[in-house]
Amino acid sequence: MNILSFLLPFVSIIPAVLGAVPKSDTFEKYQALSRSGPIDLDDSSYDELTSKPRDYHVAVILTAVDPRFGCVLCREFQPEWELIAKSWNKGPKSDDPKLLFGTLDFTDGRNTFQKLMLQTAPVLLLFPPTVGPSARVDDGPLRYDFSGPISADQLYTWINRHLPEGPKPPLVRPLNYMRIVSFVTILMAVVTLFTVLSPYVLPIIQNRNIWAAVSLIAILLFTSGHMFNHIRKVPYVVGDGKGGISYFAGGFQNQFGMETQVVAAIYAVLSFATIALAMKVPRTADKKAQQVAVVIWGTVLLGVYSFLLSVFKAKNAGYPFFLPPF
Repeated sequence: MNILSFLLPFVSIIPAVLGAVPKSDTFEKYQALSRSGPIDLDDSSYDELTSKPRDYHVAVILTAVDPRFGCVLCREFQPEWELIAKSWNKGPKSDDPKLLFGTLDFTDGRNTFQKLMLQTAPVLLLFPPTVGPSARVDDGPLRYDFSGPISADQLYTWINRHLPEGPKPPLVRPLNYMRIVSFVTILMAVVTLFTVLSPYVLPIIQNRNIWAAVSLIAILLFTSGHMFNHIRKVPYVVGDGKGGISYFAGGFQNQFGMETQVVAAIYAVLSFATIALAMKVPRTADKKAQQVAVVIWGTVLLGVYSFLLSVFKAKNAGYPFFLPPF
């Protein structure tokens, strides 16, 4: 009787000691099920996998991929979650940290969703070990709420940040053969099209007059203030306060949309007149026609340039230059 009384305290603590020992077969059991990706869980397996004590990490995503629940984000992220699990399971890694990936769908885990009082999905729970060298004082799960679309790279970085230091498998995306085939097909089509059309397209591309026209149009757009209008969001025209319309803004730091078009048209006429005098008129065989062309284009240059100076004068009364007739 005395011996039993002596042994009774030690016998009473045996269950507690055994309960603190992690069940290594639990990790091995579920690790065997997770070779090809995350483990499909239900209420029972979720409780078993996350029960204490445990000497491993568990990352469980609670989702609702069934179309009945209308969770578009759940369905979009499911392939990314499978990619994370496959990269970890198939990649080179050390024995520590031990990590398992699981998926608990609302269809199979209604009780767990109710117990956790989840109103939205998907939600990721990362359970740290409760025993062992990687155990944490606060052994509650870390939670990641999805506020919008997220890539596997972002979530994988978040998970690794909460794991112990050490080598971890990289995230490896499989080759997208359809994208490669599509790219090669499009490239071959472009090369074929260029080969067939090159006799017709190359003369156009190499035409100096076309490039001169394109360059001239670009120069007119930028020198007339086209980019200024887009940046400052200037009005097209404004009222002059007397029932009329002001086409030109006062000051050299201001302008209207209509003013830009007028100035661009002035520059275009001046450019065309200069080009005509420099290139077209000298090629005229008839001397009289050549003289008339010189007078006409010279008059156009004088009148339009005089008008341009008057515009500058209207914008700023202190502008010192002018030219008759304006």
